[in-house]
Amino acid sequence: MASKAASPAVELIVGDRAVRISNPDRVYFDDPHATKLDIAKYYLSVGDGIVRALRERPCMLHRYPDGVFSAGVEGEKIYQKRLPKGAPDWVESVQVKFPSGRSADELCVTELASVIWAVQMSTVEFHPWHSRRANTEQPDELRIDLDPQPGTGLAEARRVGGVVREMLAELGWSGWPKTSGNRGIHIYVRIRPDWSFTDVRRAALAFAREVERRVPELATTAWWKEERGEKVFVDFNQNARDRTIASAYSIRGRAGALVSAPITWDELPDVESEDFTIRTVPARFAALGDLHAGIDDVAVGIEPLLEWSERDARDHDLGDAPYPPNYPKMEGEPMRVQPSRARTRE
Repeated sequence: MASKAASPAVELIVGDRAVRISNPDRVYFDDPHATKLDIAKYYLSVGDGIVRALRERPCMLHRYPDGVFSAGVEGEKIYQKRLPKGAPDWVESVQVKFPSGRSADELCVTELASVIWAVQMSTVEFHPWHSRRANTEQPDELRIDLDPQPGTGLAEARRVGGVVREMLAELGWSGWPKTSGNRGIHIYVRIRPDWSFTDVRRAALAFAREVERRVPELATTAWWKEERGEKVFVDFNQNARDRTIASAYSIRGRAGALVSAPITWDELPDVESEDFTIRTVPARFAALGDLHAGIDDVAVGIEPLLEWSERDARDHDLGDAPYPPNYPKMEGEPMRVQPSRARTRE
């Protein structure tokens, strides 16, 4: 089949910058029909929101040079940690270190033009760290990731989200929910950047275990999939160093061009992921503004959760949980072997 000729480039004025979009008519999604230029225009329409979600954070990019779903074919996804070559001198970056010991300069968004330049580089999804470049080693965000397992879905995640809301209210904390852009729910809590990734992950694990205690029939903290059952996994490891999830307002590289969209707590019980797409979110943003606009107004201390962690170890004999497989063995971490395989070895 002969390839279609590239469409002429267009120039978008973004603030004080001119950003060139090459091949703007390249189709990124078949349904809803969306081109590369449509992706750029979407991010322009939610500019304040996407910049707030990414500002000053190291950011991994999910790039799709041939589109996401075009002509019925799923395009290749490139996980881009290092800033792509050829970036203009006004695109900022920050050096981060990975669990492997290697380092890289990652995109660090400070203005909307940087987002649009990333779209020019075929970026569809933006996955920021939960720390900022002023101190990349100390997170300022606790992430509660509700991930439905096989046999469950968004309905169960919504119910667990209601429990999270109650717990945050008991702590006197504000939580900022959003859809994952798939089947799950994400809830962010701004924290003071006074603790290490290890401490914040430990706090997240303690919070997740309390959720599990309150609704054991619905929620699980089991790291090994074979032990989770038909429940919602409260993924504490999303708070480990160099773990990222799609930002608020990020398009997801999945069929339907869904968006990871901020929602209100009152919307949570009835929310549907399919309600938030590249076509529907711009009008919602124009009408409601950024529902996460106040997220940086208050930051809390995680001392209560660290006390819960100490209680779990003392009263329930619950120590640490396994880290993801690409991490070095951590102090106090249990055996990193699937339970079924461990039993086979005995």
